[in-house]
Amino acid sequence: MQENLNKQITITTILLVTVIAFFQFSNLDIFVQNFFYNFESKVWLIDKDEPILKFFLYDGMKVFLILIAVAILFSLVFLRKKKLIQEYKKGLIIVLLSAIFIPLMIGSLKAISNTPCPCNIVNFNGVYPDIKVFDSYPKDFVQPSKAKCWPAGHASGGFALMALFFLFKTPINQKKALIGALIVGWSMGTYKMLLGDHFLSHTIITMIMAWLIILMIVKFTQIKQRQGT
Repeated sequence: MQENLNKQITITTILLVTVIAFFQFSNLDIFVQNFFYNFESKVWLIDKDEPILKFFLYDGMKVFLILIAVAILFSLVFLRKKKLIQEYKKGLIIVLLSAIFIPLMIGSLKAISNTPCPCNIVNFNGVYPDIKVFDSYPKDFVQPSKAKCWPAGHASGGFALMALFFLFKTPINQKKALIGALIVGWSMGTYKMLLGDHFLSHTIITMIMAWLIILMIVKFTQIKQRQGT
């Protein structure tokens, strides 16, 4: 198990570096984003203030994910002696730590990356140049404010649910949990792409980063478990 986990961490790290490099040196982001923007009316496919989608895929989803984390924390603290909680304790801890640290780490990267959103750049009627994460701004460009758009913070909460894979015991339930988490994460990520807040690369990179963080958390819990025995 430990050897396989180390292998998964290595593979995921290589994949993350490869994907970041691919999008850094390609124009796929702009190509994809063009389909979501009406250049004549200068509006995105989805209006940010559209109430139904905003509730289900933004505000409501954030509350839902917070409630899941609170419910798990409550169970681990106040129901810890219950047989069911004891049986799934390790998996619950992994899910809780993922729900905390994935949005925190992704949010920290957003705060320092200084990378603009699609709606910010001149290609889509914004004022920022098309700057990727490792690019420098032109010397004559004065930023109105620091850009905070890379990677995708909103979708990180959904992708944190991939940790549910380690909660369930059977392969079929693990597969269902992983697929469900990906559906939630991509629904949140796609919503933000369609209203011009994120590129495709932001969502893909967030997904891979989330999985890498989950694997690191699993490794950490295994080390702590061995130290406690």
